Amino acid sequence: MAAGRPPIERRFLDPAVLARLGNLELKARMIVEGFLTGLHRSPYKGFSVEFAEYRQYMPGDDLSTIDWKVYARSDRHYVKKYEEETNLGCHIMLDVSASMGYGNHGMTKLEYGSCLAASLAYLMNRQRDAVGLTAFDDQIVQMLPASARPGHLRAVLVTLERLQLGQQTNVSKPLHQLAESLSKRGMVVLISDLLDDPERLIRGLKHFQYRGTDVIVFHVLDKDEIEFPFQRATRFEDMESDHAVTAVPAVVREHYLEAMGGLIDQYRRELGAAGIDYHLLNTSQPLEMALLAYLSTRSRDF
Repeated sequence: MAAGRPPIERRFLDPAVLARLGNLELKARMIVEGFLTGLHRSPYKGFSVEFAEYRQYMPGDDLSTIDWKVYARSDRHYVKKYEEETNLGCHIMLDVSASMGYGNHGMTKLEYGSCLAASLAYLMNRQRDAVGLTAFDDQIVQMLPASARPGHLRAVLVTLERLQLGQQTNVSKPLHQLAESLSKRGMVVLISDLLDDPERLIRGLKHFQYRGTDVIVFHVLDKDEIEFPFQRATRFEDMESDHAVTAVPAVVREHYLEAMGGLIDQYRRELGAAGIDYHLLNTSQPLEMALLAYLSTRSRDF
């Protein structure tokens, strides 16, 4: 390995590297496998998928579920019937509102969030956890119910690959809609820039807790949004309202940083007080922290 270069598994967590990879399925596999390789003690060591029982093949069954070793021994076709109850039902909520289209460091917030969602889905699939996907802007635009069935991970990845930027943000509305639809205890993972009314958004997240669901929030922001590095007079445009203003950064920087810092502090403080895991993610940084946060939350609560 060349001097000064990070291990290969760490490089695949780098957004700049991810941006050059192929489709989302490849990115998710490289992220997760690289991440697991980099762990000193993998939480998946010794883990294997087990099946509740076998049954005879019926016309219409997925051919991939046939156990060919059993066929070789018995000359009969049997399919592996998966256990109905999985370890955990996890619902990934991904914000696709127009503001998620901003990106000035190789990946937009939506691309970063999609990679994170795909990687989490891949991790959940390895654990035999049921995973669902809800994409939203001011309403739910795509929804896949949680499942651990063969082929479901592929459906989640294909859906993520095809997502398009939506309209204005209204995070609280989809949160309440999903909360009302859940019938079993599980986990909800929210991936969003949280550029919305914080009071309404926090109430929406607490709705899940009332129904016995654990919540983890990934607050995805571009480095520019956190640091405001602009020097020259710049035209700033609201991606959701088309409202634009030209400003001298030196004049507005202090006010902007105070407002953004206050928003981040409010989410960290109030969500923490409510027992909701909050993690700020900078799109220029590797995804390792997010994956570790998910594993930590899952191992603690389940």
